[in-house]
Amino acid sequence: MKEAVDINCDMGEAFGRWRIGDSVDEDLIALISSANIATGFHAGDPNLMDETVRMAAAHGVAIGAHPGYHDLQGFGRRKINGTSREIVNDLIYQVGALREFARRHDVPVQHVKPHGALYMELAANADLSQLFVQYMRTVAPSMFVFCMDRSATCLAAQEAGQPVVREFYADRDYGDTGWIVFTRDAGRPDPKAIARKVLRACTEGVVRTISGVDVPIAFDSICFHSDTLGALEIVGHIREALIAEGIRIAPVSQILNNDINRRPHEQA
Repeated sequence: MKEAVDINCDMGEAFGRWRIGDSVDEDLIALISSANIATGFHAGDPNLMDETVRMAAAHGVAIGAHPGYHDLQGFGRRKINGTSREIVNDLIYQVGALREFARRHDVPVQHVKPHGALYMELAANADLSQLFVQYMRTVAPSMFVFCMDRSATCLAAQEAGQPVVREFYADRDYGDTGWIVFTRDAGRPDPKAIARKVLRACTEGVVRTISGVDVPIAFDSICFHSDTLGALEIVGHIREALIAEGIRIAPVSQILNNDINRRPHEQA
C-alpha cells in the first residue's frame, strides 16, 4: 500500500497552432504533480516551453524535460535510426533547451523522461541507455530519470547511481513481461476503469495484462498522456480514487527525499 505517489503527464505537446488531444494543459496542470515538457523535436516550441514552465511554476508542479526523436510529423512515435551518440546528442540538445527556460522562471528541472518510441528504444537498448546515463551523471547527477522498472534504462541508472523513478502507465495496456504495449493511438479509454487499475496497482502492487494475467508492478509515479482522449476526465477519476484511499499526491522529489515508499534495497 502506497502512502504517497506522483502523477506525471506529458505537457506542451503542440507546435505553433497545431494541437493534439481534447484536453487543455491549463486544466490538466492543476491536477498533476510532475509535468514532462516537450522540448521541440516531437512536439513543443520555444513559446510553448516557456508558457508550460511558467504554468507549472505557478501551480507548484515539478518540471521535467520530455525529449523525443526528431519527428514532428510522427509525434515521436516512430523510431528514427541513428548511432547511440547521435541520439544522445539530440537528447542533450533538448534537455539543455528546457533547462534555460527553467532558469528563466527560477525553478529546478526535477527529471528527464524520454518520449514515445525513444523511451521504448532506451528501454530495450543497453548501450544507448548507458550512454544516456553517462551524460546524466556528468551534467545532472541528482536529476531523476523516469523509466519503466526492469528496463535497460532503469538498470543502467541504478548501476551508475543515478536517481531513477519507475513509472506506472495508467492509460496504456501491459504485457506479461510487465512492460507497456506500445501504441500510437490509445483511443478513448474508460476513465473509471483506469482509476480502478491505478488504485489496484497502488494497493496490491499488481496490474492485469492483456492476456488476463496479474503481474507484479513496482513504480514511484503514475503516468497518463495529455493526448489521450478524455485525459482530463481520466486524471480526475485517478485523483478521486487515490484521495479516497488516503494516498497523498506529490512530486517524486518530495516523496523519495522524505523516505516515503522507500524501495526495499534502499532501506537502512
